[in-house]
Amino acid sequence: MQLTEKQLEIMAAEGHLLVTGGPGSGKTTVSILKAAQIAEQRLRPGQKVLFLSFARATVSRVVEAIEYEQQIPREQKRRIDVETYHSFFWRILKAHGYLVGLPRRIDILTPPTEAIALSDIRSGYAAASKLTEAQQIEKAAAEEAERLRLAREDGRVYFDLFAPYVRDILHGSERIRRLMATMYPVIILDEFQDTNAVQWRVIQALGEFTTLIALADPEQRIYDWIGADPERLDHFRAAFTPAEVDLSTDNHRSAGTDIGVFGNDILKGKFREEPYAGVQIYVYPPNTDQAFSKLVTTTYKARKRLVDAGMKEWSLAILVPTKKMTRLVSDAFRSPPGGMTEIPHSAVIELEAAILGTEVIALLMQPDTDGSHFERFIALIRNYFHGKGGDTPTKGALNEAANIQKAYGEHIACLATGKALRKNSILVAMLAVYGQARDLALTGDPDKDWRAMRRLLEDGACPRLKEIAQEVRNIRVLERGTQLRQALSQDWRDTGAYRNALAIIRQAFVQEHFSTNAKPETGVVVMNMHKAKGKQFDEVIIFEGWPIKRKGQPPYNADRIVRFNSRDEIDDQSRQNLRVSVTRGKRCTTILTPDGDPCVLLLGDD
Repeated sequence: MQLTEKQLEIMAAEGHLLVTGGPGSGKTTVSILKAAQIAEQRLRPGQKVLFLSFARATVSRVVEAIEYEQQIPREQKRRIDVETYHSFFWRILKAHGYLVGLPRRIDILTPPTEAIALSDIRSGYAAASKLTEAQQIEKAAAEEAERLRLAREDGRVYFDLFAPYVRDILHGSERIRRLMATMYPVIILDEFQDTNAVQWRVIQALGEFTTLIALADPEQRIYDWIGADPERLDHFRAAFTPAEVDLSTDNHRSAGTDIGVFGNDILKGKFREEPYAGVQIYVYPPNTDQAFSKLVTTTYKARKRLVDAGMKEWSLAILVPTKKMTRLVSDAFRSPPGGMTEIPHSAVIELEAAILGTEVIALLMQPDTDGSHFERFIALIRNYFHGKGGDTPTKGALNEAANIQKAYGEHIACLATGKALRKNSILVAMLAVYGQARDLALTGDPDKDWRAMRRLLEDGACPRLKEIAQEVRNIRVLERGTQLRQALSQDWRDTGAYRNALAIIRQAFVQEHFSTNAKPETGVVVMNMHKAKGKQFDEVIIFEGWPIKRKGQPPYNADRIVRFNSRDEIDDQSRQNLRVSVTRGKRCTTILTPDGDPCVLLLGDD
């Protein structure tokens, strides 16, 4: 790599350092070379440089970049640790959490299990849209109190509590601050502009004895809603008086195009007259069939361009504004309108429902060793409905869980009295499918057995189990690494059955939160715009919703890049979100917006 003059400044800098620049400006790449230089020249035996990022996608990309950077000798590569902030904080908590009142043994409370743990509190309130401000505050306080109780009494710590506890540990012990600096004399902070107040306090403590290198894009702050502060870079300047290097004029990701220029013009709200190379904007008729037809045909063309370019591991991202749109687009690609050809793709969705669904299938693969198997089966289905909505469960899902528990109670009472279960009980179909699952002959091949069990639920008479099986399809469990397959195979060899399948599945998903092995996405990928942060793709298509006419009512205008596509709703956040999405593309970015009501951010402030 031929370093620019500014990048050479970074390589020569000493002490705390602040590197700013836009998407693709080379911040991450030069920081890797800087880390290797420090590893070679400054580290004592046993010491390492630590690279921290929020997104596992970025961590994976950095790990891959370090691995394939030919200029870095293997010994130096081994002295660079790359982690997410959460992963690093968890290691500190595991070692020193007892100092702030946590039990000696602690475990992670994952988002699905947190949703289950808080379900009783959430069941006691109306839907979020119907709560008064006072009720919302009361509910939030009750949830936070329960999270703290789970941490202190049960040792089950939710992700959002990692940073507050680590802040207390580091600010409470100079010895631990010095220990961190001994392990990691230099820490590189990726996406620094997105740190919230608590994370900043952790960084302040680390910076007392450790040299900090902050990488930031001042215009890419998309986490204001969880506490990112536009003044954060000034906080860093005031606390550490760093040397500064600005790479904002560089663009290595989409060189030869105007994608970066267009992204910056979105922030300004002013666009030039001449076309932007590498940027296409098309409108589509605002109705479901024609909107999705336009998206499908645009995707065909983009895919053909990439294939014709001779690219083997090409990537094409379809970015949409909402979680709901992710599923709608995925469904449209599976069954395109007008009999068009299906588009093979992967969809990045919220995984709470799918993860909880995998637990049901894993338990069904286990033998009944103590007579409690059906009881545990019902509990996991109840968990599914409690937790499938994550932080925002629907009242319908919570009621479903309550109804399943009530039906199970009736079933137990019937068994005790020798009566038959009433024919319209929701447990009748569930029991029938459960019986078929218990009779399914397993082979010891995890792939075959998992798919056979999932198909059995899909084809069965119980709509609740059918839903679970369909959700599990969204998460290719056995494609998530050979470790999971090997663990299930070993369990079969050791015990003659999948005796520990549920524990193995749960552990696999806990480990995945900290994994750095995820490969960059290839092929066609559908995801929410927020989830594209830290990623890059050969081409990007941005697709938003359209106003839906309703008789006697104003148009329904959800799923837009700007709320209701109203000029009054334009703010820095919406501009930054679109800019981040646009600048994920390396070769081309295409925006699809409805005819007659195009995205207001594309019209300019004039």
